[in-house]
Amino acid sequence: MPEPPNIFMRLSNGAENIALVRQALSGVADQLELGAGVINDIRTAATEACNNVAVHAYSGGTGPLEVEIGCRARALEVVVRDHGTGIRPRIRGQSESALGIGLAIIQALARRVEFNDPPGGGTEVRMEFTARPRKGLDTGKVLRSAPREPPADGLSSTAVFAIAPSRLAQSVLPRVLTVLAAHAHFTTDRISDLVMIADALAAEAQGAGGNDELRVTARVASRRIELEVGPLPGGVARALVSAARGEDPANPIGRLTDEQRIDGAPNAREATLVLALAERA
Repeated sequence: MPEPPNIFMRLSNGAENIALVRQALSGVADQLELGAGVINDIRTAATEACNNVAVHAYSGGTGPLEVEIGCRARALEVVVRDHGTGIRPRIRGQSESALGIGLAIIQALARRVEFNDPPGGGTEVRMEFTARPRKGLDTGKVLRSAPREPPADGLSSTAVFAIAPSRLAQSVLPRVLTVLAAHAHFTTDRISDLVMIADALAAEAQGAGGNDELRVTARVASRRIELEVGPLPGGVARALVSAARGEDPANPIGRLTDEQRIDGAPNAREATLVLALAERA
């Protein structure tokens, strides 16, 4: 059975979301020891796998693109998955000339490649690259489970991220939220605000119930981004909102967001912190 990942992403298969995957991999690379040029190989192979999902998996329609990233003791594992028609008809043996160009690139760049059939249909491309975690990165802190799926009617404007441990979140979350801020047509100043909020959320992840993981659902509209953080232990969510609504100038969550609330029953064991940012220009 495959090991649980350190990062899970669920996006729509729109071509614009491939930049999110590339930025996430760049953030992961900051925490790894990689040979010269290896990060370019990793991003290129992942891009080709994501392109296959964007172009072929849903016959021109919209569907989920799922990406998992696992930091192992001696390898980086990247999984790209769709739940559509998949790309199996285009897969050939490596020695056959009929192999699709994108898949040939993946096989050339990755140390190991597997093509699997995920439950519910589609295709899963599992790629492995040579890498070592930097000192201090606890790769044993993996995700407990994949986040729940967003409603199908909101998939095109929704991005789901789950990251463990928090040290990876510190490298990855600011990068991916910067891309989403560009999708929302934020100004440079507001993008900087969102990066500061991402840093604050990643810093809070380590103390959020002792799980050392961060789960964020981002909903993007023109000039507005809403972040759902959690589920968190109810006490943690309430403490974050209380701090955000205080007058501490050092707290960027309260100073830089336009809305803070808790979704969930007042005394529930788990709750979701919701933060909204709008373009102020």
